[in-house]
Amino acid sequence: MRAMPSVSHDGQAAAYPCGVIDDIKKRALHRTSILEGQVRGLAKMIENEDYCMDIIAQSRAVQKALASLDKLLIENHLRTHVAHMFAEGGAEREQAVAELLKAYDLESR
Repeated sequence: MRAMPSVSHDGQAAAYPCGVIDDIKKRALHRTSILEGQVRGLAKMIENEDYCMDIIAQSRAVQKALASLDKLLIENHLRTHVAHMFAEGGAEREQAVAELLKAYDLESR
């Protein structure tokens, strides 16, 4: 794990002790490479006017790959920033809760 300052929700640099866990970073970058290929393939299918159901199947595969990437990023956020923010307590803890609610589209409107 390497230390890396992050940016808070208001755009200010936050002094968190860690960035992306090495294993998660490696897996996330691998998944983004796969996603790049999938999206290029999707565009080619549309350009070639492939069968609609085949295009939809590819689009669904991209969506599942993005969901998988999101899971990795949430895991990293929980293990690093959220753990730190909860340990700090007070406003930091409340910010962590607000961020997680936003990540899952659960924030109050």
